[in-house]
Amino acid sequence: MDLEKTLLRKVGQAIERFDMIRNGDRIAVGLSGGKDSVTLLEALCLLQKRAPIDFEVCAFTVEQGKFLAPIAPFGEYMKERGIEWLYVRDEPSIQLIEDQPDHGCDLCSRFRRRAVYEIAARMNANVIALGHTADDFCESLLRNAMYTGRLSALPAVTWSAKKDFRLIRPLVFVGEDITRAYSAGLGAPVIPCGCSQKTGTVRRSLRDIFAELEQDHPFLKENLLTAMGNIDHSRLLDTRYLADDAGGKSQPPSPSRSELFPVVMEL
Repeated sequence: MDLEKTLLRKVGQAIERFDMIRNGDRIAVGLSGGKDSVTLLEALCLLQKRAPIDFEVCAFTVEQGKFLAPIAPFGEYMKERGIEWLYVRDEPSIQLIEDQPDHGCDLCSRFRRRAVYEIAARMNANVIALGHTADDFCESLLRNAMYTGRLSALPAVTWSAKKDFRLIRPLVFVGEDITRAYSAGLGAPVIPCGCSQKTGTVRRSLRDIFAELEQDHPFLKENLLTAMGNIDHSRLLDTRYLADDAGGKSQPPSPSRSELFPVVMEL
């Protein structure tokens, strides 16, 4: 398999389907230090040279005090590639580790989101590209369904709360098998975050489940991705999308979880 050709085809498919990149965009790629984000950066740089529209690509890294190795090699790699890169040590995040060492992922994400928006503004970017892969989308779908009672996943395209930035995830159709092989071929430094090494987490459990199922069902994630874009409302339980008569009249809004399961919620 021609990895670069496959990667660019899948990224191009995502960009076209979800209208991710537009003429004149300045895209800031969030480099987390891992294989996925560096693959995304390289893909966008390659597409920048071939695309029929003009757009700029730059990159940034947020230091939250969780990298397991010095970030300096990444800076050297970016300098060799001639890519504008901004490394920012986010002091509020560092302080969070000191004040609340056992803080959860949600709190850390909120700190990171604030830092990312501040950095994108400093870089005069209007688009932020994130390196979530097809694996992340599938895991998000199951995590939300199993642990929050919602049928939702990551959005391929969304906006910041104040509509200052468009957030895109061009690797939505790219599996980690591709990013792992492609990044290895680049010779780019991979600097893992301590969170990626944690065991006993929901994310780790879901990854183990997928790994086991994919031994017998190799197209499992492809099917889940297809399902996310092929919703049959009439086959679900949300009454907002169900017709109660032949005329197609909608039923009242769905009850809350507490209304459906009052005893359980009280416990």
